[in-house]
Amino acid sequence: MTDIFKIGDIEISNRVVLAPMAGVSNAAFRLTVKEFGAGLVCAEMISDKALLAGNDRTMKMLYIDENEHPLSLQIFGGEKDTLVEAAKYVDQNTNADIIDINMGCPVSKIIRCEAGAKWLLNPDKIYEMVKAVTDNVSKPVTVKMRIGWDDEHIYAVENAKMAERAGAAAISMHGRTRVQMYEGEANWDVIRQVKEAVKIPVIGNGDVTSPELARAMLEETGVDAVMIGRAALGNPWMIYRTVHYLETGELIDEPDFESKMEVMKLHMDRLIALKGEKIAVMEMRKHASWYLKGIKESGDARKAINQATTREEVIKITDECISEVKERQEESAVQKI
Repeated sequence: MTDIFKIGDIEISNRVVLAPMAGVSNAAFRLTVKEFGAGLVCAEMISDKALLAGNDRTMKMLYIDENEHPLSLQIFGGEKDTLVEAAKYVDQNTNADIIDINMGCPVSKIIRCEAGAKWLLNPDKIYEMVKAVTDNVSKPVTVKMRIGWDDEHIYAVENAKMAERAGAAAISMHGRTRVQMYEGEANWDVIRQVKEAVKIPVIGNGDVTSPELARAMLEETGVDAVMIGRAALGNPWMIYRTVHYLETGELIDEPDFESKMEVMKLHMDRLIALKGEKIAVMEMRKHASWYLKGIKESGDARKAINQATTREEVIKITDECISEVKERQEESAVQKI
């Protein structure tokens, strides 16, 4: 089984995809993950109406580094006319390789716009909206959806078939319902049913938290690729370790703490270049908590970073934390002798 697959005419070099995550998947994060080997990276969702209004923050979200390709740029909306116009803008004015339509976001403010997961209740709307977009753009169009609204409304197979019939080049399927949000278990069995029902590539999403589970999803569902989201937060090594494991069967160890912190600094510097120091340092607070996750006695460092306002402060706190962790490790090694 080859690791290379295609979405339309876009070749994806391996079967590990970075999920689009709101407030996270900007160019700084995507590029960092891309360097750890992701076959495809997906940008955070963009509002069709904000894009068409020329909203400054939204327009900045269209930035794509040349080293990110191939990249999928995701849009959302509830009305056909504005969704099509936004898709045309992305098609003609960005260097994205793929246009993705969000029909899985479970957040209430998106649902109220008749967008995101709201589409899951209406297969006919999925066909109508996706067809309108594919008819008006030249880039491949994909969709990201959930298996259904709730346990009583799981239309995953029908919705996937409608998307395929409308011209979608691939489907990303999250194995949870809208009601589940991000809780409970993902239903891989429904993902398998979707893969068996369509001919276009299917990317499986949900509960892929280790390289071993990535392989399990590929084997149990037959999907063309796995999509990794929250497991990559503060942990781009998850992507590298998964790609390596799928290609060789070898499970690489987690990186040491200092390596993690050095990548966190790189991530911060990229975010500063993208958004300026003030905003970047504030945004790095959540990322720092993810990078520090699982490190014993890192609570003080987290609290300090949450108060930091400059790059210099974050670097100082991080370097002190590295020194403390090294000291503890050396003391522990001595005690074992």
